[in-house]
Amino acid sequence: MSAYLGEFEQLILLAILRLGDGAGTPAIREAVEGGSGRRVWMGAVFTTLERLEGKGLVRSAIVEPQGGGRRRKTYALEPAGEAALAQAYNTWTRMTRGLKPKLEDLG
Repeated sequence: MSAYLGEFEQLILLAILRLGDGAGTPAIREAVEGGSGRRVWMGAVFTTLERLEGKGLVRSAIVEPQGGGRRRKTYALEPAGEAALAQAYNTWTRMTRGLKPKLEDLG
């Protein structure tokens, strides 16, 4: 059984996929804002990343700074996260097949 993903969870996973392993929270937030066109609060990103990690869909690591600075937490997709994202994408693709003209009329 695969994990159900809410819309914001999908956006977070897509951002990590786009950014690659080692994505930091600020970059994830920027990618979601840029891709979705909506304002994203850092607290919502942190909470969602914790939930996704709890579901086993992402993993985090603490990166020590090079030459000073603060430690930071980075994220990467787990195989289960990749599978859940692929399933969500495939569902969206199947459900929208043949609807392009109707969807374009809505926008």
